[in-house]
Amino acid sequence: MIRTTLATISALLAVALPARAADDFIATPTLRASITVTSDVVRVGDLIDNAGSAALIPVYRSPDLGTTGALSVAQVLSVLRAKQVIGVMTGDIKEVQVTRLARTLANKDLENAVASALEHRFGFGAAANITVTFDRGIADIRLDASNTGALLPVATRYDARSGRFDIAFEINNDNNQAATKLRFSGTAIETVEVAVLTRDIDRADLLKSSDVAVERRPKAEVTGEAASRDRTLGMQLRRPMRAGTPIRVADIVKPDFVQRDQSVTVIYQVPGIYLTTRGKALESGAEGDTISVLNLQTKRTLSGTVTARGQITVQGASQSAPMPAAVEQTSSLKRDEAPAPIDTAALVRNLVQAPASAAQIAQAQIPQVRVSQAPAKSE
Repeated sequence: MIRTTLATISALLAVALPARAADDFIATPTLRASITVTSDVVRVGDLIDNAGSAALIPVYRSPDLGTTGALSVAQVLSVLRAKQVIGVMTGDIKEVQVTRLARTLANKDLENAVASALEHRFGFGAAANITVTFDRGIADIRLDASNTGALLPVATRYDARSGRFDIAFEINNDNNQAATKLRFSGTAIETVEVAVLTRDIDRADLLKSSDVAVERRPKAEVTGEAASRDRTLGMQLRRPMRAGTPIRVADIVKPDFVQRDQSVTVIYQVPGIYLTTRGKALESGAEGDTISVLNLQTKRTLSGTVTARGQITVQGASQSAPMPAAVEQTSSLKRDEAPAPIDTAALVRNLVQAPASAAQIAQAQIPQVRVSQAPAKSE
């Protein structure tokens, strides 16, 4: 009798234990505090872990693209019970945050896409120099997150006279559905970066840092080569110009270091000799220019190079005396005898001081040649 009873209990335990162990492996549905979705509906499997066969049941409409919404726990549990989903563990969760993922196309991204579609076409240059304005103010565009493809132009139209464009784009998605289509219209112009005057400038003024700003202007407004800001600083204008005027390379010149009729220092330089005197500039000139200057002592007009403010340098080589005439083979000058060297000092004195006489001028300008007479033949 005892053995029969023990056998019966063992059999019952053998049946009961596997059933209890199976129950231990069934995971409890648990509510999530925050979720992200990519589709336009929220499903049971999005809201709770271990949803089982109820995971694909839709329960809510998703928030707008790229936004987040909140659901109270009581509201969620009520909806789940209506879908026959019960026994959900909520813990200390008070509400569920639901975020819908999206791909955002910023306004700047759209402008760049249009500029790239026009780049090196219809007479345009680089895309970086194309300014795009849409017909309607376009804010950021949000697309379904599955639209991961590039923004590809499929139809491009542009009217060079009006500057208007009409461009259609397509974006491929990860769902193997038809590509998303976008279309934009507006105006596009090519611009250049140019230095612009911040105030009215007279020709004699030197351009300072505060006088010049950098702006982008339509290329059609700037004829010729636009000047960069760095290139304009320290320069002068060829003519007076008003504030806001773009500066071209042709509009600027190096500043005049010497003005016409200005009293200047004239420097005479020859090897080993450095002399200065006063003169009057007969022309205006910038550094490095060759201009005419009047020597106030000798009343002679010389050509010199502007080397500093109020300073003109006359190189000795430019004032060198004429070379003596070549000696014929029949001359009595010996072949191995060289002409006398030019008296450089006398030449410089002649340039700086007024000559005393015509004979002195001749002596200073014409080097003397020593001529040896051939010895007489002895009979």
